[in-house]
Amino acid sequence: MIIEEIMNKDVHSLAPTNTVKDAIVLMREKKIRHIPIVEQTGKVVGIITAHDLKNILPSTIKSDLNLTTYETPLENIMVKNPLIGHPLDFIEEVALTLYDSKISCLPIVTGGRLVGIVTTTDLLYTYIELTGANKPSSKIDIRVTDKPGILSDITEVFKMHHANVLSVLVYPSTKDEESKIVSVRVQIINPLSIIEDLRKQGFDVLWPNLPGVDLS
Repeated sequence: MIIEEIMNKDVHSLAPTNTVKDAIVLMREKKIRHIPIVEQTGKVVGIITAHDLKNILPSTIKSDLNLTTYETPLENIMVKNPLIGHPLDFIEEVALTLYDSKISCLPIVTGGRLVGIVTTTDLLYTYIELTGANKPSSKIDIRVTDKPGILSDITEVFKMHHANVLSVLVYPSTKDEESKIVSVRVQIINPLSIIEDLRKQGFDVLWPNLPGVDLS
């Protein structure tokens, strides 16, 4: 999946000459937390976040209120030359960029012009949708030996139960290097019969493992 499929294309931006007050008003009106700063040519030259504004504004009405702060041009406080992405970037690449750089958003640019924006919230919701966690379902974690064909063997059990598999994630086991954890999200509320058949075929089902419930 590429960023163009999930980015917010209705981007609200401001110019470097706009003020802190302008940014506050725009964030409140549009219910946003990130504003790209764009020159007249369309080039992204900075970014302002709600966190940036919070750091420069008084915390309470009793604080030393400097009204000139609200008239400060954004070019004086914005993060300059921010990292940018391209609509054809892969989602996992953008997620890694946000994680490694410890930033919360990425302006998306093509042809030198701002065309969208992606935030950590967008990526988190996309992950939820991709895994099917937003649908009524059950998650079954299985520890398997890392060998060819093992995933096919597992899915045969789900096929036998006519269970709709929403997602399959595979990640390393902390127990040993030769094992993997296969996490299957299936569109069924009671997966006990599937778990029973998985165990009959010798699979090590780790989850669900509920106290007082016999899954053997």
